[in-house]
Amino acid sequence: MGEEEVADLLATYHISLEQLPKIYHDDPAIKAIGGNVGNVIRITRDSRTAGRAEAYRLVMKRPKK
Repeated sequence: MGEEEVADLLATYHISLEQLPKIYHDDPAIKAIGGNVGNVIRITRDSRTAGRAEAYRLVMKRPKK
């Protein structure tokens, strides 16, 4: 998502970037779309009840063990 889209998303839901659900940078889905740490991605899924459902995730680096 672009910076303006992210700003609109955060304003709409009255949240901060850190409050978004997270997804790790090494997740196969992130590798497939070329996402980078700090990006916000939109996930669109078909839903039997809603028709289409959107979810958002903040790409973050996996913590070292």
